[in-house]
Amino acid sequence: MKILNDFSLKNYNTFGIEAKAEQFVAVHSLAELKSILEQNKNKKKFILGGGSNMLLTKNIEALVIHIDLKGKKIIKQDADFVWIEGQAGENWHQFVLWNIEQNFGGLENMSLIPGNVGTTPVQNIGAYGTEIKDTFVSCEAIHIETQEIKTFTKEECNFGYRESIFKNEVKDQYIITSVIFKLTKQNHKINTSYGDILAELAKNNITSPGLKDVSNAVIAIRKSKLPDPAELGNSGSFFKNPILLKSDFEPIHQKFPEMRFFDISETEVKVPAGWLIEQAGLKGKRFGDAGVHKNQALVLVNYGGATGQEILNVSKTVQETVFETFGIHIEAEVNII
Repeated sequence: MKILNDFSLKNYNTFGIEAKAEQFVAVHSLAELKSILEQNKNKKKFILGGGSNMLLTKNIEALVIHIDLKGKKIIKQDADFVWIEGQAGENWHQFVLWNIEQNFGGLENMSLIPGNVGTTPVQNIGAYGTEIKDTFVSCEAIHIETQEIKTFTKEECNFGYRESIFKNEVKDQYIITSVIFKLTKQNHKINTSYGDILAELAKNNITSPGLKDVSNAVIAIRKSKLPDPAELGNSGSFFKNPILLKSDFEPIHQKFPEMRFFDISETEVKVPAGWLIEQAGLKGKRFGDAGVHKNQALVLVNYGGATGQEILNVSKTVQETVFETFGIHIEAEVNII
């Protein structure tokens, strides 16, 4: 394991932002990770996974540790369920496809989400009616200061909408090294009710979809709306869908009766941030080399030479315009570094 100095992170973040790490090292096993943490106790550290949910606005004046632990295996199984462990550095989409190939169900709606397995619990990632918490059993993590290994159960993770204990109570204290999921082997719960999945299936004359059919539909929808980071720098959805109390939403809805919303409890509704941004006239708008994507207003893009600060400025413009138009504040889902 060689620690590299003044290392470019351009290929390690999906926005393709040129930023430097003061020091950089990639670890490929738990033993290597422990060793690096022990040997560099007094150094400031920055933990890097797939680089898909962050916006670099400056150089990282720290030791950047890239988590590149690979592997997946069956922990146990019975007639109906299988418990799969994925190492933190596994590519999420490839992990999803591998499980579908084994006919293991539960992750198919989250196909093509960028990033690695280890960062999925941090955000409680989700798409098309499913979230990580639906199949999550536990994760193993190492304490950065003590190197103690701890198992976090689903209950201990305090999952919420794009929230977990790793973004709050224990933020910057642990590195997730592996995750265990409980998936179905038969009687799969096929979820086609959300978004455009049914329409995509109908387009292909599929009336009784299987896991692969749902995955293919999600992949097709995401590809039609979301740019490939290898071709156009982005981090997927930049903003969270705002959740409002119904009492606060009612006067807004009276003013804008065409506004879309979803009931999520007796007292709360979720409003699609993409709809708000599009209706505020920002979809496809370009500001130099940064902008709002032409097919999906939730996505901010780097057209080639944008700095992180320029993309951050676009995000602030979007937030201000949406608030001025609708009186609704939208939060960034992406971590601003």
